[in-house]
Amino acid sequence: MPTAKHPFAHLLAVAREVSFMKGAELVRQGEASRGCFLIRAGSVEARIALPGGGSLAVAQFRDGDMFGEMALIERGVVSATVVAQSNVDAWFVGRDDFRALVASREVAALEIQRAITRALSDKLRALNDRVKGYSAVEDRPAAGAAPAADPLAGIERSRHASFDWKAFLCVLPFFEGFDAGDIDELASAGRVLELPRGAWAFAAGRPADSCYLVVRGALEVFTRTETRERRVAIAGPGELVGFMAVINAAPRANNARVREACCLLEIPRAAFLEIYNGASGATVSLHHAIHRSLMRSIGRTNTQLTRLISHARLTAAEARAVELEAALHGQIWRAEG
Repeated sequence: MPTAKHPFAHLLAVAREVSFMKGAELVRQGEASRGCFLIRAGSVEARIALPGGGSLAVAQFRDGDMFGEMALIERGVVSATVVAQSNVDAWFVGRDDFRALVASREVAALEIQRAITRALSDKLRALNDRVKGYSAVEDRPAAGAAPAADPLAGIERSRHASFDWKAFLCVLPFFEGFDAGDIDELASAGRVLELPRGAWAFAAGRPADSCYLVVRGALEVFTRTETRERRVAIAGPGELVGFMAVINAAPRANNARVREACCLLEIPRAAFLEIYNGASGATVSLHHAIHRSLMRSIGRTNTQLTRLISHARLTAAEARAVELEAALHGQIWRAEG
């Protein structure tokens, strides 16, 4: 049962108690997501239907566990059927009730949202680590040596650029839902820098001292070993890069290199967290923007998992395909479209 220190304890203010008999289905694969469940007592198992028949257990949840939390911040589809393994008592939190709680801008509500973001970030990092463990057709030889130090050390930061960068901000997709004051609050927290094609922005394993909003141009985000590298994403105008490591106070998980000559708004960690951990209108807008970015990142990872599953089945690597299926559908929820 959640205590006062449980990260989701305040959700109980908008939760309703639900109970299920052993064998009952809490959610069914393929149906629209409605919200999340917090198990009070009992255990449940998530299972997916496999092509050609049969099913595969992909996750289990017990007392104090939550599943489906992604449904609180975005509409989606349930990707696994969750069945009660015993009699189950739980709390259910609907998406609309949760959004009303956040709209109140109470400190507790915003902290719940931050806890969900941290949980989703951890899941995404774990998924990406799983994906990196398998070879893929898009792997390529590593291009040159990774920088041994901060690649942006000594690069000039300024409030000015070679063009009127502030005029671009209001049309960038990142700022959807921001008002002019919210945009200015975030922009004033950072400085801009312009980088040529091929320049490194950051390297995996290094401290995350800042995050970067692409104003113009593009960054390529990629993973890397000593000999191989793999693209994770191309981040164009309006994409925020490097925010997960900043939020989680973790080292960089990926690398970033300039794909097209770009202008970046660099927001130092302390300034970013001051807004992110606050309770202003800019805080709420920033949360929503981060969720959109996080959902796109999860979607990209899921697409890569799906490609790896297809490749494993084509090469008769059935055990690998089953393992990857478990990783994909163990999320319980997937975004629409």
